[in-house]
Amino acid sequence: MTAPAVMAVEASREHLRAACEAAGLSEQAEQAELIRLGENAMWRVPSLGLVARIARDGQHQAAAREVRVASWLAASGIPAVRPSSELPQALDVGGRAVTWWHDLGPHRPGTVVELAGLLRRLHSLPVPVDLDLGCVDAFVRLDDRIGQTDLDPRQRAWLHNHLAHLRAAWAALPESAPHVVVHGDAWAGNVAVTPDGTAHLLDFERTAVGPREWDLASTAVACKTSGTVSEEDYQSYCRAYGCDVTDWPGYPTLRGARELRLAAFAAQVAVQHPAAHDHAVHRVECLQGLHGPRPWFWSPVP
Repeated sequence: MTAPAVMAVEASREHLRAACEAAGLSEQAEQAELIRLGENAMWRVPSLGLVARIARDGQHQAAAREVRVASWLAASGIPAVRPSSELPQALDVGGRAVTWWHDLGPHRPGTVVELAGLLRRLHSLPVPVDLDLGCVDAFVRLDDRIGQTDLDPRQRAWLHNHLAHLRAAWAALPESAPHVVVHGDAWAGNVAVTPDGTAHLLDFERTAVGPREWDLASTAVACKTSGTVSEEDYQSYCRAYGCDVTDWPGYPTLRGARELRLAAFAAQVAVQHPAAHDHAVHRVECLQGLHGPRPWFWSPVP
């Protein structure tokens, strides 16, 4: 682990210690196990049967809304990770919001077919009138993310220009079916399957109201762009959901937005993890047309 990564883990544990202290659980912090340190930090506290999720700076409203979304999904019969009702939620700890979730226990990652089934159920729900979900923002935080990378200035300028073109194309998307509640980050990694076979949705940070195609495009891009989903699995996904989003005239715009998010994420990771720099540059060059046609077979971010 690099020195910046070690420092990031320690900083995250300090936030966890403060959150545990605020909840009267000071002794539990040292027992916590780091699950993931990415956009959000995830810590498992085995003695409590809970997972603490530490958001990025300034994400208090989003964190609180995520708890409300998960509660609404539970009430609507959609299997999803459940927030704790016994601990303070979205508590401000050193500028970061901490939320608490019931640990699912042993589980495996979901498949794209299991994801498709959950999306069918989610998209069939009526849009709630008492829960302000807002509208999908396919480009949220991308300006800042691009500006904070250590990419070549010319690449950053190209990405900003590409973003402007995609925003204009999004505004001119063809009409689709009535907008629904979309997960917002619908990939198989946000599905967890427990030993009883129940597939649960995770991570509702980007849940909003918008075109169902925005959710469907994520797996299409995983197949047609990055090559992380096989063509056979993608066809099974389409059959499970009931359509192929790549047939929709607006798909190229959705694909462009998803690809830009994936490239910008890699570039953001590279700021703290230099081993990811070359891969981030490669993704940008792919968008620029320097590595031939899709699929580009992007590997996971180092």
